[in-house]
Amino acid sequence: MNQPLIYLIAGEPSGDLLAARLMVALRALGGAELRFCGIGGEAMRAQGLDSLFPQADLAIMGLAEVVPRIPKLLGRLRQTMADIRRMRPDVIVTVDSWGFSGRIHQQLKEEGYPAPRIHYVAPMVWAWKERRVHSLASRLDLLLCLLPNEPAYFQKVKLPAVHVGHAVLESGAEKGNGEAFRLRHHIAPDTPLLCVLPGSRHSETSRLLPVFAQTVEALRAHYPNLQLVVPTVETVAKEVSAAVRAWDAPVTVVFGQQERYDAFAACQTALAASGTVALELAMASLPMVIAYRVAPLTAFLIRFLLKVKNVCLLNLLMGREIVPEFLQEQCRAEILAPAVLELMEKGAARQSQLAGIREALERLGQDKGSPSQRAADFILTSIRKVP
Repeated sequence: MNQPLIYLIAGEPSGDLLAARLMVALRALGGAELRFCGIGGEAMRAQGLDSLFPQADLAIMGLAEVVPRIPKLLGRLRQTMADIRRMRPDVIVTVDSWGFSGRIHQQLKEEGYPAPRIHYVAPMVWAWKERRVHSLASRLDLLLCLLPNEPAYFQKVKLPAVHVGHAVLESGAEKGNGEAFRLRHHIAPDTPLLCVLPGSRHSETSRLLPVFAQTVEALRAHYPNLQLVVPTVETVAKEVSAAVRAWDAPVTVVFGQQERYDAFAACQTALAASGTVALELAMASLPMVIAYRVAPLTAFLIRFLLKVKNVCLLNLLMGREIVPEFLQEQCRAEILAPAVLELMEKGAARQSQLAGIREALERLGQDKGSPSQRAADFILTSIRKVP
């Protein structure tokens, strides 16, 4: 008898990492013969998933960025639905990227597909567009939440929602080997090293890479021997590698999770796009400056809808800014460079941020078991409940 077939959809690299860890946990609990299919990136591929199409086709953020890609996205939506009908999975699990995932679940419901419909990573309805709770409730059988405050928002509209915790806590980001990284890449122990993370979507890198290049130029005036490490992912690897070759500093571009975490351990500070990477940097105890830019139209709509002051999850968890974040008009080299410089020194700002990071991780649930295993248990239980 065939083991259950689990259809996974992760529309961006951060979801790819969550889904890859979920695959490991599902096999640990459900048996090594569990079968997977769907859409993912390099981390899921390393776990044996043969993605239906490149994950980069879905890794888009912002209204202005999405509109030109609508025809292609609709084509991928039709392709995914056709694949689900052909494969007949026992459960469909989407990870983040609700814009695409929500449409998949809507069509599955309309067609009366019998398998459980599960979404992993709740949209941040407490931060903006709270009315989305109704669209999730109408389409899903179960929602797996990362934060402890989230289930209540969905339970009040009768959607089964459970807190499983954030899988970045089991990523191993805190276990990098900085000394080995410097030896491997011929970087002297006393060379100042900055980690630069310009995002995992083209819509992010296209706006942040030019700003980060100017920031590096300003930093070199203070640190003439500054070197850079740029961990990247396959969705944007070509454009990132091409862009940083022209930067005013020696740059080491690295790929893969272990290289990424070793780089974190080797660096003094990070300059990063807002996103899940902030939690990985926090796990590695690497002080950071967060930056982000979107299209002007997208920024206007977000400001109209946003109900919170900050966007970095570490700041949201603490209810105050422990990590400096510079968004939109504030995302400029003349602002970013001094913020990075302050953290490069071993002074009060650096120590204050590290203390805040430790507290934020405690609130997130560090040392409270495996989030991926909790998520896997709920998914396997949902399969067993189907007649």
